[in-house]
Amino acid sequence: METNPVYRLEGDGADLWALPKISLHDHLDGGVRPQTLIELGDAVGLEVPASDVESLTEWFSVQSNSGSLVEYLKTFDLTTAVMQTREGLTRVAREFVHDLAADGVIYGEVRWAPEQHLTRGLTLDEAVEAVQAGLEQGADDVRHQGRSIRTGQLITAMRHADRGLEIAELAVRHRERGVVGFDIAGAEAGFPASRHRTAFDYLAGQFLPVTVHAGEADGIESIRGALVDGRALRLGHGVRLAEDLVIERQDDENTYVSLGPVAQWVRDREIALETSPSSNLQTGAIAAWGDELVDHPFDLLYQLGFRVTVNTDNRLQSGTTLTRELALLSDAFGYDLDDLEAFQLNAAAAAFLPLDDREELAEQIEDGFDAA
Repeated sequence: METNPVYRLEGDGADLWALPKISLHDHLDGGVRPQTLIELGDAVGLEVPASDVESLTEWFSVQSNSGSLVEYLKTFDLTTAVMQTREGLTRVAREFVHDLAADGVIYGEVRWAPEQHLTRGLTLDEAVEAVQAGLEQGADDVRHQGRSIRTGQLITAMRHADRGLEIAELAVRHRERGVVGFDIAGAEAGFPASRHRTAFDYLAGQFLPVTVHAGEADGIESIRGALVDGRALRLGHGVRLAEDLVIERQDDENTYVSLGPVAQWVRDREIALETSPSSNLQTGAIAAWGDELVDHPFDLLYQLGFRVTVNTDNRLQSGTTLTRELALLSDAFGYDLDDLEAFQLNAAAAAFLPLDDREELAEQIEDGFDAA
């Protein structure tokens, strides 16, 4: 994992670490510190692939750069294995907040699947409480350092399992104790959102907002399912929405594009796309367009007016931070400070918070960028 390399915006020299940011798509089990993984693994008798931070970090890098979402997801067998106790969950969550704050994040939604953390006797509710304790401890630590950060849990159900309604009910039970929304994740192809339609119906009745992983390892029909069956207010990744765009013609100055019905709906309704550039390269989500960041449809979607946001997805597997992701996009597409601010304002508008809180976040973003 990188330790604060220098990232400055070409042209005005702005320190990207110092810019206020919002993180909407960040997996708790994808952000375990390698040292913590080694220590917790030792405590529970888990065999870890390497006994030092550098080697373990390299192992995750090799395993995660397969070009396959299915292979990429296998690395989580290791991280979730050390997150099966109250102590393990609380420590990982606490350190996760520290890492968010170091990245300049002022509001972060932390997603994770409680159903994957029950092998050592915790109940679903106890697992959620353990994570919330860690998030609150982390925020207190940051506050004592003279900064502030706010977090919310996104409770995730696994697409291939049949516990959607149970996990949705869990999320609603904890909505006044740290939970801000619901998600489904895991292998996308073959496991459509319609499998969890009962859960989504229940959540709609409870007015709990939903984001759905879609348009990462599957195409337009998966996105359609997220919108129709899942009533998604945001799309986890959503990059394959670009398959619903047709480039009619190009000239020296302009590209003329027509939108299919799904893309039109997403743009017109301002449904946020939770893009994660490095992760999208690793999992092959943008393989239809190329295998380098400059091939990512992010810029096309941005220029067409979609509500794009920038995220890390999994800090450990991608060896990344939100600061680094912004720097990579800036290098690839020539973005300036105004563009990076637009991505953060998009995230503020899409956060699963009350309107007044979202407006307050937007003001913090604007003040921070004005001061850069």
